[in-house]
Amino acid sequence: MMDKLDELLIVDHIRQAYPKGSGEDLLVLDDVNLRLRDNEIVSLLGRSGCGKSSLLRIIAGLMPSTGGNVSIGGRPVSGPAPEVAMVFQTFALFPWLTVLENVELGLEAQRVPAAERHKRALAAIDLIGLDGYESAYPKELSGGMRQRVGLARALVVHPRILLMDEAFSALDVLTAETLRTDLLDLWSEGRMPISSILLVTHNIEEAVLMSDRIVVLASNPGRISAEIKVDLPQPRNRLDPAFRRLVDDIYARMTARAAKPSQGLFPGTGISMHLPRVSPNLMAGLMEQVAAEPHRGKADLPALAGPLQMEIDDLFPVAETLQLLRFAEVAEGDIKLTDAGRRFVDLAPDDRKRLFAQQVMAYVPLVGHIKRVLDERESHAAPASRFRDELEDHMSVQFADQTLRTATSWGRFGEVFAYDEDTGVFSLDNPA
Repeated sequence: MMDKLDELLIVDHIRQAYPKGSGEDLLVLDDVNLRLRDNEIVSLLGRSGCGKSSLLRIIAGLMPSTGGNVSIGGRPVSGPAPEVAMVFQTFALFPWLTVLENVELGLEAQRVPAAERHKRALAAIDLIGLDGYESAYPKELSGGMRQRVGLARALVVHPRILLMDEAFSALDVLTAETLRTDLLDLWSEGRMPISSILLVTHNIEEAVLMSDRIVVLASNPGRISAEIKVDLPQPRNRLDPAFRRLVDDIYARMTARAAKPSQGLFPGTGISMHLPRVSPNLMAGLMEQVAAEPHRGKADLPALAGPLQMEIDDLFPVAETLQLLRFAEVAEGDIKLTDAGRRFVDLAPDDRKRLFAQQVMAYVPLVGHIKRVLDERESHAAPASRFRDELEDHMSVQFADQTLRTATSWGRFGEVFAYDEDTGVFSLDNPA
């Protein structure tokens, strides 16, 4: 049990909702409780849309919550918190300022005298390994170097808490790994002028590599579904069996909710089910991978993620869509092809389309709904706006557009119906 005296950050019963087009609020975070103590790195792990970034902005005081409270060092957060600095995914540098000027910005906002600003900014730039680049502009730097500038700008104000919002996800694999390693080295050597780090990520291995604790957020709405203590010594080895076991355990926890298709994989019911942006080609590719050696129809998701260079935001939606269509079963971190999935892999292209159409019509109500409307109309045609307006009664404009685009892609692949991109009209190729 965490001693209250050690609690640097307290997040109590945070709730966040946004208005939807239908007038009903979209609940993004629900009853989230979190504690962060001195001298620890904690990861918030979850998929896109689970509210990780919203929670981070509430903690930083950059946006108010719908309900609940946040306090840092015993003081409630009611606006931008001076004890906090944030590193963003998109670098967020001013292109017309030099590296030195970008790093000095936070100190200038705090009205730190010019000489002190200059001294501290140079020290921060040196600390994160960019000594000699003080006069360079962002356009002259690589992605990794720009993110180091973002890190220096956060550290120079000497925050108690460093918030990192998917800070490595925009970088290539090798650059991200180098920056993670350098950051952990600075942390373990006690050279970073901060007390704790709260890291948002959707990369399971990144969370295990860096964290003392991992807080897993479920989606729709965002709730804490698990809290995992990481007892592995630093530096950590990804090939260590204990490291792999922990990664496998987290995959199992995060796929547990999809274990029973009857419970529903995606928010909404009937035609208002939210459909993810997963193409038939991605589904076919994953089924082929699972069917091939050495998996032969059943594979460990972490074992697939590495060779495919897919993170959970890429891999889980494809695996869960295969489960929705009954091409696969997903549970306990594994994916297993069903008889339909095995047949799909062995079929010729035209036969694949027919089987796909059969599964989509059986398990995706929106595709069946579009087909029925086209069948019933004398013209066997209907504008996309007719279905989009219907979806917007149940979900946001963004989700309605995404869901309709996905249903269109699936229906066209299975030759259930045709769609003209120029006119925005659905039709039947061969009306009965």
